[in-house]
Parts: sequence; structure tokens; C-alpha cells
Amino acid sequence: MAKKPGKRQQATVRSFNHAYRGMVYAVRTQRNMRFHVVAAIVVLVLSVLLGVSKLELALLVLVITLVLITEMFNTAMEFAVDLVTTEYHPLAKLAKDVAAGAVLVSSIGAVLVGYLVLADDLGPFTLETVQSVGRWPGHLTLVALVLVVLAVLLGKALTRSPSAFAGGMPSGHAAVAFAGWVAASFIAAGGPYGGLISLISLLMALLVCQSRIESGTHNLYQVVIGAVIGVLITVAVFQLF
Repeated sequence: MAKKPGKRQQATVRSFNHAYRGMVYAVRTQRNMRFHVVAAIVVLVLSVLLGVSKLELALLVLVITLVLITEMFNTAMEFAVDLVTTEYHPLAKLAKDVAAGAVLVSSIGAVLVGYLVLADDLGPFTLETVQSVGRWPGHLTLVALVLVVLAVLLGKALTRSPSAFAGGMPSGHAAVAFAGWVAASFIAAGGPYGGLISLISLLMALLVCQSRIESGTHNLYQVVIGAVIGVLITVAVFQLF
């Protein structure tokens, strides 16, 4: 009875590993998927610059997620059709066309939502607008973490990492952990316990890195690169925006 939770946990980790591996493969092999990821980064950065509301940011994240999902389903459909038949068939072509159409519909919807959310703010966009974004550190933290995850995803795709949770370049855990440390340090800066919060966050990030190395999941180089990515992106978001 005691072994069952462990087995379930291992099965869960394997499931996440397979899912993330599919994401990495899609970014690595599909040009449109890479375009969508870059577009998502641009939109998220713009949302920070323009200081959109929480509801608007949630809507943008939702439509970005929808586009990425439909693109992955389109890729999966193409693989499934090619597996069934290697010869030309009108129904096979229709299946691929319909899947591609779903991507087009979701992309158009995302563009419309992005325009409706960002258009009004693009007109009066000034340096004062950029500076005012610092009033919402929660927005900066969310965007920084999303950018870090996307950067890790691109890094694993470009370096052809065989897995997501079992190694690969860079370490996503280290990147997110150090991004959290930097975000916590910026948010707590100036407060009565700012130094203590920063120190605790740093120790937690280091413990995450240590666990990845001791488990053999990542080597020191992969962990350091992940930590550097997390720090640089988060510092850039908090300092520039």
C-alpha cells in the first residue's frame, strides 16, 4: 500500500514529461509554432509596457494559449494522417486542411482580441506610461515568469534536449526558481523585511538547483545557464518596464 503513491507520482511526472516533450518537439520542428511563441512574447511585453488590467492580461494569456493548443493539435493531426496513409487521399487532405483552418480561426481571433485590448493604449503610449507599469509588480512577475518559461522552451528546442523533466539544456526549474528570487527581491525592496525575503528566496532557489544536480537530472552547467536565463529576463522586465 505504501508504494502506490510513489508509483502514482512517478506516472504523473512521466505524463508531464511526455507532454512537455511534445511541446518542445512542436517548437523545434514547426515553423508556425516558433512564430506563435515569438508573437506571444511580443504581445506579453507590450501588455506590460501599456499597463493593461488584470482581466485584459488574463484574456491575452487565454487567447495565446488557445493559439498554441490549436497549432499543436494541427501538428498532431498531420502526424496521425501521415501514419495512416502515405499516399494522397482527398479525405486525408481535408483532415489536414480543417486542422489548419482551426489554427487560422484561433489566430484571427487572437489578433482581434489583441487589437481590442491594446489598440486604445497604443495611441497615448508615452514614457510616463512605461514608468507607471512599476505600480503593478504582479503584472511584471507574471510576464517575467511566462517569458522565462518560453525562453526555456525555445532553449530546449534549439539544443534538441531529449526530455523536459529529465535533463536537457537549460534547466527550467533553475530558471523559474531564480526568476522567482529576483521578482521577490524587487517587490520586497524598500520594505522592512526586504533583505530577509530576498535571502530566503535565494536559498530556496539554490536548494532547487542543488536538488536537480544531486538527482542527476541536470549537470552544473545546465543549472547555471537556467539560473542566468531566469535572472536576466526577470531583471530586464523589472528594470526596463
